[in-house]
Amino acid sequence: MTSIDLNADLGEGVGDDEAMLEIVSSASIACGGHAGTPETIRTTLQRCRARGVRAGAHPGYADTKHFGRLRLVMPLDQLIGQLRSQLILIRTIADQEGVPVRYVKLHGALANETAEQLPLAVGVFGALHAMDAGIAVLALDGSAQVRAARAVGQSVELEAYADRAYQPNGLLAPRSQEGAVLHDPSLIAERCLRLATQGEIVAIDGTVLKVGARSICIHGDNPEAVAIARQVRRALESAGVEIRAPI
Repeated sequence: MTSIDLNADLGEGVGDDEAMLEIVSSASIACGGHAGTPETIRTTLQRCRARGVRAGAHPGYADTKHFGRLRLVMPLDQLIGQLRSQLILIRTIADQEGVPVRYVKLHGALANETAEQLPLAVGVFGALHAMDAGIAVLALDGSAQVRAARAVGQSVELEAYADRAYQPNGLLAPRSQEGAVLHDPSLIAERCLRLATQGEIVAIDGTVLKVGARSICIHGDNPEAVAIARQVRRALESAGVEIRAPI
């Protein structure tokens, strides 16, 4: 049976995390950078444990004012220090709760920059490898993140986005571009079914992209997130696609 992982960015203080955790198989948990507090991290980890949802860390720029979506300029060691602090926080709480943190997924502007800029991605994932060589990286398929993580020896899981438009080069369309964020649950479900069964996703200009992603992200901060997630899961399961996290 074909299977695919459904993941959502949770613990961000927006959206309906409890409803999303009934649908997805992996949760990327904000860990104090763009959002998240020790209390929200603990609560989200507890909910993951109760529902059998795989937990991951979702670090980014330490910039709650802009929700981590502003590209910041800083020395690499300062950025690494921010990421290290976030990962230590979530790992400490996860150890207390007995919930393993299985993967890391970068957030927002940092995710986009490392998807585009190989030297930055190598620096970030090299530091991550030094912290935890065994943790997986959840990365946008076809991006510099994938090449960098593999180059430094990290295990990589390939990701695609349900509710974001793609550029013809395989990267995400910037949120400032009209049509960059998708909202129609039916159309998104059709898009995810095509991705899961045919390995294809259609870019914003109509280009058909071949992708190998086996994890699909549905953003928890999208106002339609729960409706989208339900329809996506229903469409996939109706087509015989099993929803489960990687082992």
